[in-house]
Amino acid sequence: MSVYDTVCMIAAVAIIISLINHRFGRFQTTIAITGWSVLISAVLLTLSYTGLLSVGNEQPIVNMLNNIQFDDFLLKGVLGFLLFGGALNINLNHLKDQKFEIAFLALAGTLFSTFFIGGALWFIFGEIGINIDFIYCCLFGALISPTDPIAVLAIVKKMKAPQRISTQIEGESLFNDGVGLVVFVTIFQIAFSSDTPTIGGTIELFAHEAIGGVLFGAVLGALFHFLIKTAHDSLMRIILTMLVPTAGYVMAEHIGVSGPLAMVVAGIIVGNITRTIMTEEESFQLSHFWELADEFLNAILFLLIGLIMVTFTFHRVDLVAVMIAIPLVLCGRFLSVRLSYVCFNRFRSYNSESVKILTWGGLRGGLALAMAMAIPSGIQTPFAHVELKEIIVLMTYAVVLFSIIVQGSTITPMISKAKKIDAQSATTKESHA
Repeated sequence: MSVYDTVCMIAAVAIIISLINHRFGRFQTTIAITGWSVLISAVLLTLSYTGLLSVGNEQPIVNMLNNIQFDDFLLKGVLGFLLFGGALNINLNHLKDQKFEIAFLALAGTLFSTFFIGGALWFIFGEIGINIDFIYCCLFGALISPTDPIAVLAIVKKMKAPQRISTQIEGESLFNDGVGLVVFVTIFQIAFSSDTPTIGGTIELFAHEAIGGVLFGAVLGALFHFLIKTAHDSLMRIILTMLVPTAGYVMAEHIGVSGPLAMVVAGIIVGNITRTIMTEEESFQLSHFWELADEFLNAILFLLIGLIMVTFTFHRVDLVAVMIAIPLVLCGRFLSVRLSYVCFNRFRSYNSESVKILTWGGLRGGLALAMAMAIPSGIQTPFAHVELKEIIVLMTYAVVLFSIIVQGSTITPMISKAKKIDAQSATTKESHA
């Protein structure tokens, strides 16, 4: 079965699950798709381990999923579309109002979480006899610290949290996605490059990726603003936007800057500046087209996240690592948000539920899993037949599933409470006025 055949079959299954959930279920679509795909994977694995499903019968499913190469499919495929489509709907005025908070969370929060999780994981592993180098623990911290914009925009955004909280969590997820990738690439090169890393070289690499990505995104946004402005056909204007996450993303990769950051910046420019030169009908068509693309690609991606479990190998040490990883990642997220708000609260007041929502709504998704799967094979651990990649991938996978299914399905009461607090605050202000 070719890659195209595989994607078509997965898309069909994802849409069928969406249809069933829409008709009979009450779950958010991406949560339902992930949950059902995990259930399918669990059944297949159970049948395989109990001998009811022979290896020969299971292998076509594994081969089908391996053909897609999940990390390439996301990092070099659909990621550009999903980030650009998500950034199109970011309100620039709201973003400006929260620019300090978003920048601080995306930069300082991500860096703090990376090294807190890495350091704590290295210490805990050492205490229980899982001797993994500090740099590899930090690599896990780097790939798991950024909140995933795909998961956040697909789940949390649609619950319509209060404006400030919504802007913070959306903006942070879009920007720390790019920042997180840059941090991951930097630590990855330190860990696996044959050259001896230097502080200057590390800073230069980070600056080239991050700042270069932002500048390239601004150039892309300006270029396509001009092209769309000069095009007078409605269909052509929408087609031109497709070139940003295709040719634009590939060009960013080739010149060595952050493609994700470039897509976010270009999307914000097109969504807030270029949209103003469009007619109301064209603006509606643009939103409708990218919403459709977003729903379709998300359906495929979240089904893959669940199904890919059948390709993994499990050992006892993996279970121990997973049990450590989930609470540790939550702790790192809480501390990074709480300490950030210690700084924020000196300048303005916030909804009392903000820290809880940003902590619990800081979802991880396919991006973290794709980065984990990009780690090279062959690096052995003290445990026989257990590679470093296996432990990191399974820790990441467990955090991602917990994030999407548990956190994504239980955050609604927090958002509802935050809405009530905002409503009461508005009522109090009106009575005083």
